[in-house]
Amino acid sequence: MPSLSPQPSIPPPSSPPAPPGGPGTGLHRSLGVVDGVAIAASSTAATTSIAIGMGTIATIVGLQAPALLLLAFLPVLGIATAYARLNRSEPNCGNGYTWVGKSLGPWPGFLTGWVTIAGSVIFCAYTSAVMGSVVLTFANKAGLHSLAGIALDPSSTGVSTAVGLVLLLGLTALAVTGMRATTRFQFALLVFEYTVLLAFCGWALITGEQSFSFSWFNPFEISDGTAFAQGMVLAVFFFWGWDAAFSVTEETKSPGDSARGGLIALFAMLGLFLFASVAFQREMSLTELIENGPQALPYLGQKLAAEPWATLPLVALMFSAAASVQSTLIPTARGLLAMGRDRTMGPLWTRVHPRYGTPAAGTIVVLSIAAVIALLAVGIPRLSDMLLAAVNSIGLLVALYYGLTALACAVRFRSSLHDGLRTAVLAVGVPAVSGLMLLGLGGYLGYSYLTMSDHFELSPDNGWFMFSLPTFIILVGLGMAAVAKYVRRSPYFTTGRGTDADAIALPMDRAAV
Repeated sequence: MPSLSPQPSIPPPSSPPAPPGGPGTGLHRSLGVVDGVAIAASSTAATTSIAIGMGTIATIVGLQAPALLLLAFLPVLGIATAYARLNRSEPNCGNGYTWVGKSLGPWPGFLTGWVTIAGSVIFCAYTSAVMGSVVLTFANKAGLHSLAGIALDPSSTGVSTAVGLVLLLGLTALAVTGMRATTRFQFALLVFEYTVLLAFCGWALITGEQSFSFSWFNPFEISDGTAFAQGMVLAVFFFWGWDAAFSVTEETKSPGDSARGGLIALFAMLGLFLFASVAFQREMSLTELIENGPQALPYLGQKLAAEPWATLPLVALMFSAAASVQSTLIPTARGLLAMGRDRTMGPLWTRVHPRYGTPAAGTIVVLSIAAVIALLAVGIPRLSDMLLAAVNSIGLLVALYYGLTALACAVRFRSSLHDGLRTAVLAVGVPAVSGLMLLGLGGYLGYSYLTMSDHFELSPDNGWFMFSLPTFIILVGLGMAAVAKYVRRSPYFTTGRGTDADAIALPMDRAAV
């Protein structure tokens, strides 16, 4: 595979930004709004979030999931407007890494890119276990409960991970073959899973025996501050993924298509999450939600229908997990491509496949790292505990990089304060408030983790363990930033700018298809 060789200098700030997806990038500029919606919706993984999240959030805040999902949408929408505005100003597949570096400085910029990538890799690792668990559940339904003396237990982290890694390998191969094949595959999965989800949740909403209560939408019913903060971070995690559309800016026909795709998917996810949360609570009591945890969606199918129809939610969950893993590989590899061409990461990440025009080498390495993390997570024997630990850690990382990106928008467009009230509010006020809210929630939750335990234990109930995961990731990121600055001598740490799309030359130079 050919390798990118970054130019020794970065274009001066006065140079006009190059159009995304031009011939210098090597990435095919062939995607539109619909493709962006597919990537954002798949990466958000509504079915997976609902399946493993409704029971998880119930263990934290009881029946207040609808309230927190609605409340969390507000800062997330503010973050989305910041992404859209920054994307119009400077389209770049590095998005937050590039924007934060230019507005707040290279150190927070690098950290933004680093935690974005780390959260995505962890997500691929634990979602592969979800896929494996679903496959094992199918095997159990078919009467296969052991193989070669190994119990095929869907609740076992080890066996689920082993099966999931095989599936992860196939999804990586599809992601490498190009964006067109990927988005077509995503559409097929989305249509099926949303049809099943809407049908079962709609039936639960109509026939559920639990009385509907408007108190479900009242966040003041949550009296514990730590539970509120943890629930909010988890609710933000529900929406995480819509920004994947911005990672393929240099493969879209227009930068505006990325923003439209991401925002359309975000509003669609809000409606779907609220609909599903109310439906789950109409059909299941709080005790049922907590007891079933990440198996809440398959349990809903068993309550509402007989076989083979009861298996459909399980199939939808498998499709959603597969789609979300694949769509997470896409922005992760492209974020590393942006960092590689700035020499903040090694040249490996800038290799583009000569036939498919995708960052194939980076995608394969991301798969390998996710596989290693998945194997390390086998140390947490119960799948539900491993999922809760991973979700909490990713939630804190997402709050950090969303918050920094929103603040970067407020700083970048602070001159808009003189352009009228509406522009000032949308360009500066909303991003600043949204960013500070998420950073504040993350900080409060981190402090709560530190004070809730007096010893270390591999458990999602142990505060020191929960605090140590994101802290370790951030410390490693700062170490990698030091290497980029002092060893690689990346121009990013001198100029504070990411490389423009066409500021480097590739060995291949051909028109987009």
